[in-house]
Formats: sequence, C-alpha cells, structure tokens
Amino acid sequence: MLNRLEMLRIFCTAAESRNFKEAATRLGVSPQAVTRAVKELEGHVGELLFHRNTRHNRITEVGEQLAARARLSLQGVDAIFQGADQARASELAGLVRIAAPRALGRHGLMRVLGELCAQHPGLQLDLRFSDQFADVVDEQIDIGIRVGVLRDSRFVARAVSSVSFHIVAAPELLSRCGAPKTLQELAERPTTVAIDPNTGRPWAWFLAGGQQWLPRAPTFATDDTGAEAEAVLAGVGFGQLTAYLAAPHLRSGRLVEVLPELAPEPWSLSVYRPQRGPVAARIRLVFDRLVAFFSEGRRFP
Repeated sequence: MLNRLEMLRIFCTAAESRNFKEAATRLGVSPQAVTRAVKELEGHVGELLFHRNTRHNRITEVGEQLAARARLSLQGVDAIFQGADQARASELAGLVRIAAPRALGRHGLMRVLGELCAQHPGLQLDLRFSDQFADVVDEQIDIGIRVGVLRDSRFVARAVSSVSFHIVAAPELLSRCGAPKTLQELAERPTTVAIDPNTGRPWAWFLAGGQQWLPRAPTFATDDTGAEAEAVLAGVGFGQLTAYLAAPHLRSGRLVEVLPELAPEPWSLSVYRPQRGPVAARIRLVFDRLVAFFSEGRRFP
C-alpha cells in the first residue's frame, strides 16, 4: 500500500500527462505503478478518476476537482520541507576557524576544504598554518589538526591516522657523501633541522626505542618544515621528514631513505576541537569531513 502523499503525487502527475505511460516516465516508475496508485486512490475516494481505454486515459470531472485540491495540498507540504531545507542550509553557514601544520596544506587539505566551500556556499573558513600546537580554547580555534600526543582533557580528539618518520637524502648528496651506515657516520655529514617556534631551538630527531638525537652542526635550519623538505630535496643535507613530506619523493626516487632501522614508532595524527557545550552544525560538518579525509589509509603510507 502506498502512503497517501506518494499516491497524490502520482495522481497529480497522471492528471497532467497524456497517459499513464508518460506519467510513469516523468516519475521514473513503471506504468503499472501509476495504474496501481490511481486504483488505490479511487478506492479511497469512492469515485472514478479516469476514463481508461487501451489508448487514452481521460480524467473525469471528479478527478479534475480532486487534482486541483491535491496540488494545493502538495504545495503546502513541499513548502514545509523547503523551509526545513533552508533552515539546515543556514545552520551550515558561518565561520569555522581551523589550525593545521603548514606542510598539510600541501597534502590535500586545501582540496577537501575547497570541496566543502563548493557544497556549502554559506560556509566561511579561516585556516591558519602553524607548526606550533594550537590551543583551540585560548586561541578561539574551532578545529585543530596535530601530529603527536594530545593530553589536554578539554579537547574532543579523534586519532585518524599514523604518521611515520624517515631519514632521507637526495641521490646527489649520496653520490657526494655516501650513505651513512651508523648514526656516528651520519653525524659527520651535512644535516638539516626544524626549529621549534615555541623555544627557538632545533627539534631533536626522534629515533627507535624512544631515543632522540640532535645534529651537532646542522647545515640548514628553518622554522618551516616544508622549507626543510625543499632543502633536503636540493641536496643541502640529510633530514628527518614526516611521511606526508617524504613519501611522494621516495616513490619518485627524488629522495632515498637511509638508516631505516632507526625509524621511531609512527605518531598519531589527530583532528580535535574544544569540549564545550553544543557543537554548531557547521563545525561538526567540517570536523567530520576532516576526520574522514585523514582516515583514508592511503593518505600516510
């Protein structure tokens, strides 16, 4: 048995069509489905609504009167749902502030955010790149993305992927200096480091077994991990890069991994937001889309 709203929609389409076959084509159903709906409606109202023969279906006078009333009723129902759709669209409009590591901007983040803006024209995104940890509460950030451990209980965090680390070098540098076989040999070769913006000092390299190592006299230092990757690609020095910076170049042969036995356990990449009150629909939308995007297994090999 059809619900009454669906029955009236089929009937009104049939009333506006030359025959049931044309109505079925417009509705994307079979002609038999139109016939059944009309018969069922006739049973409800107790009146013949169409004169039928093998070639034509001509609406009766009673059918014309019912179709006029039905169209008004359907317009009222459609207006209710249209209002609900507009309300949902307005909920997805407005500003969402996001903080992410600089290098992720080159790793597909802009594409997923661009898709969101195209799908929801009322959405406004404020994206801030920083390799510092963004305190979403103090800095009024709606959503943050971070590589590493999150220990703040004020956050709702989803660990969405694992990020590995690789010690790498350009083939040209390996031709000049040779591949180191030990950490001591690596210490004698040119290296790069990333500067921690919070302290102004270089980040130590993270090694297997929870060890850390800091190059004694790095050839190149920068507070931008993307710039460090470019320096390593240019043959300036050996560097330790995250998978999302190194993996494309390892696959293409522009970088070569050395001392893989020293690689640490992968770190978690998390998407997080403040744990405060109700979450606006627009923030939940962006949060869920970022979780889905970074959860793709191929994202960080």
